[in-house]
Amino acid sequence: MNILPALFAGALAAAAAAAPAAAEEKPVALKQAPGLDEVEANCAACHSLDYIIMNSPFPTAAVWDAEVTKMIKSYGAPIEDADAKAIAEYLKKNYGS
Repeated sequence: MNILPALFAGALAAAAAAAPAAAEEKPVALKQAPGLDEVEANCAACHSLDYIIMNSPFPTAAVWDAEVTKMIKSYGAPIEDADAKAIAEYLKKNYGS
């Protein structure tokens, strides 16, 4: 008995059920400021921008610098040096404590 069609059908059904929930998500509205384009282009390629807003009450300037560095060095985010600097400055000025 080939169970592959049944597995595929189950996966398809699960994806279809999840689609309405994803469709209801509202885009994250970050503060309009210099560096926002770099944040949206680089950070959102790997994760939701919600993380910025959820964490914003806590990070100091040093923490945001460390986060940007971690994303590049530990997670391999392909971010150019100029963009990394713009991202860090944006986060520090707009979401730092």
